[in-house]
Parts: sequence; C-alpha cells; structure tokens
Amino acid sequence: MADAPLHPALMHDQYLFRKKVFKLFGGAFHVYDKDGQVVLYSEQKAFKLKEDFRIYSDEYMSEELFTIKTPQILDISATYYVQDGPTGQPVGAIRRKGFKSIIRDEWIFLSNADEEIGTLTETSLASALLSRFINLIPQTYVIRSSTGRDVAVMRQHFNPFVLKYTMDITDPEPPIDRRLLLSAGVLLAAMEGRQQ
Repeated sequence: MADAPLHPALMHDQYLFRKKVFKLFGGAFHVYDKDGQVVLYSEQKAFKLKEDFRIYSDEYMSEELFTIKTPQILDISATYYVQDGPTGQPVGAIRRKGFKSIIRDEWIFLSNADEEIGTLTETSLASALLSRFINLIPQTYVIRSSTGRDVAVMRQHFNPFVLKYTMDITDPEPPIDRRLLLSAGVLLAAMEGRQQ
C-alpha cells in the first residue's frame, strides 16, 4: 500500500520558525511559509518532565499533523520520536548527541528501524563556542543525509526579543522525511536557551 500524500503544509521549501517568548507558561511555536502565512503551530506545556509536542496546521489546533515525544526525563541525550498525527504511525526519530552538543549542537536522524539516515550539525565550531557565552551570535546548521547529500540549512536570526530560525529545504526530494526535518526546527527552537 502506497503512503498517503503529505499535508500541503509540509511541502514548502522554506519555513520560518518563531518562538513566542512572552508566553506566561510553556512555549508556543508558529511556523510560517515564505509568504508569511502560518502553516504549522505548536504549544509546549509548562512543567512537563517529558517533552510532548503536537504540531497542528493552524493556531486553532483543528488538525494534528504530527507529534514529537520522548520517554526520557530531562535527558541531554534524549531521543525524540516522531509520529504521524492522523494515523499514529511512527515516522522516525531524532537523537541529540548529549555532551557533544553542549559544545556544538549535533543531532542524528533515525529511521523506524533505528538506522542513522542523517545529521543536523552546527556549521561553525567557533560560533558555537561563542554563542554559549554570548547569546547574540546567530547560529547556522546544516542537515545532511547519511550518504553525504545536503538536504536543508537552518539559520538563526539575531533578535533579542523573538527567537527565529529559517529553514531552507534545498533538496527538492529530501531523503529524510519532511516531518523529521520540521521536528528538528521545533526542537532547536525549544532547546534554545537551555544550553546557555
């Protein structure tokens, strides 16, 4: 049986991730297309020991597209499992490379068979080190498949009040599921500030 086509919100080649800073408890994430339209939305509940993100197609949370969850509690090497919203079927996972990511962010994309299919890496070690001490240096990340194919680039925008990342999916047919790519954007926005 062929896989169902992905929701149109998941098919853009550019996304802007914006984290709402002044939310009283928890976090809210808006994701825009290149025309400035909200195409994805998520809320992060406060005081939860296990991360649980539900990604919706709009701010009314009327249609759940996918989820990101981890069974671990506050673990810097946590594995985040991504599931399709409508079917509940597993998509894959993203694992943070623990202590290595304290110095320079590095994540691994995993298939459903727990095989490494790609990485997300902070491009500059010097910028990575400086950003840990001076929270004013925008970071850039590259997403690469396990075969060495560049899939996407994420760039943080300097803004002291609003956290923003742009993701450009440079591969027209990415070998990493788009839900995993977008989950990486949500996770980067969620983790920003915890490593300072």
